[in-house]
Amino acid sequence: MPVQTVALLTAGGLAPCLSSAVGGLIERYTQVAPDVRIIGYQNGYAGLLTGRSIEVTPEVRAGAGLLHRFGGSPIGNSRVKLTNVADCVKRGLVQEGQNPLHVAAEQLTADGVDVLHTIGGDDTNTTAADLAAYLAENDYPLTVVGLPKTIDNDIVPVRQSLGAWTAAEQGAMFARNVLAEHSSNPRMLIIHEVMGRHCGWLTAETARRHHAWVGEQEWLPGIGLDARRWDVHAVFVPELPIDLAGESARLRAVMDEIGCVNIFLSEGAGVAEVVAELEAAGQEVPVDPFGHVQLDKVNPGAWFGKQFAQLLGAEKVMVQKSGYFSRSAAANDEDLALIRTCTEYAVDAALRGESGLVGEDEERGGELRAIEFPRVAGGKAFDASVEWFSELRASVGHT
Repeated sequence: MPVQTVALLTAGGLAPCLSSAVGGLIERYTQVAPDVRIIGYQNGYAGLLTGRSIEVTPEVRAGAGLLHRFGGSPIGNSRVKLTNVADCVKRGLVQEGQNPLHVAAEQLTADGVDVLHTIGGDDTNTTAADLAAYLAENDYPLTVVGLPKTIDNDIVPVRQSLGAWTAAEQGAMFARNVLAEHSSNPRMLIIHEVMGRHCGWLTAETARRHHAWVGEQEWLPGIGLDARRWDVHAVFVPELPIDLAGESARLRAVMDEIGCVNIFLSEGAGVAEVVAELEAAGQEVPVDPFGHVQLDKVNPGAWFGKQFAQLLGAEKVMVQKSGYFSRSAAANDEDLALIRTCTEYAVDAALRGESGLVGEDEERGGELRAIEFPRVAGGKAFDASVEWFSELRASVGHT
């Protein structure tokens, strides 16, 4: 049966690909199936549950290329898990006694949707998997095709998530200005906290790009313009244990020599220790609808800042978070190329009636394909043994 109506939704946190992915899908449908009707559900699954959508008009189709220039999402995001019934009821998205999966399926049917494109991270696409399974089990004729969005680059088995390269580039740009603060006070400790709940890829790649930038500049040490003060002195990721005593001794020597220390910290590094301290103090650990610890509220950067400040003899501590800056950027050229490849494949797969998450499948030799939803999961660990990261750690002084 030919595709007549396509729906798009973006969900989860922002990433530098959402606007471009929406634009790419609209452009591809306009190119190969111009008669297909396109709607966008507003604010992700929240809009799907409440029936709030916008029509993609001929004017929007003609100007879809403009979306590649911007960050954010033109149709809006939210964090909604369709299998978390209590949360959906609490937020007024469904009524007591309703199954959100059923409500979503009925809304898709009422809107005449043949294909649903979900653009999001592991939570968005595992929710898409739940929805696809429900639709199949209950004989709803719908194709669900996802696109992998997350700056953490932690979706199993996707090799490279849309937006992650841009986020690393933007985080490194953020660091250039923030690390200039080393000159604002003697014995300055700066912690650059980078997003990454379970995966240290973004922190590692951000540090790599900043370190490379430092190596490309001309310096004038005689007046204090010293590369060592602008460089990375430590990189902490969730995949590697942090030897607080050993690292403090090493970094204390750096502080004594050049008068500052710059740490790149993944927000997921050391979370277990922070949570244990909160629980021991009898405090409630805040979690989101997916059961994840709300990192912005437990504040790992501030915790580490407190620990290291005393051990390094810092006079001033600054914790700066690049996450909201980097995740809201427009996609860079690296990501635009990947987005175009994936959106074109996603539309072609949808027109074939092939469901799945479009990406380079690490478990199939890196082939670009519609990965089966049951195989999709979050929390893919960064391989901290890769050569480039080992070289980076060695060059910034880790033992």
